[in-house]
Amino acid sequence: MSDLWPTELRVSKDHQRLVVTFNDGAAFDLSAELLRVLSPSAEVQGHGPGQKVTVPGKRNVAILSMTPTGNYAVRIGFDDMHDTGIYTWSYLRELGEKGAELFAGYERELAEKGMSRDISEKPR
Repeated sequence: MSDLWPTELRVSKDHQRLVVTFNDGAAFDLSAELLRVLSPSAEVQGHGPGQKVTVPGKRNVAILSMTPTGNYAVRIGFDDMHDTGIYTWSYLRELGEKGAELFAGYERELAEKGMSRDISEKPR
């Protein structure tokens, strides 16, 4: 994975999607919702095992900003003011390759907790 890096990071005009193209030609179209609810930030992932939270109500979240972080990642800011996730190139690749599976898991977590993609409430 360390030999892979993006050659393009492009936010859609409606700010709802991020297209990532890698130097090996692989390209992925990632929704802002996926990026937000699976943010690598401690706010979402926690500080240790078993601390991950489920973030509801982000169906219409939008990307506001992208800030390069060294040569290995990008910090993405969202319109709900979440901006602490640092997305490494390998994590963006993982989201591209396994995004559908990871998002299905997120939807299962929402259902198990009686939460919704449409109603914002405190993550749990």
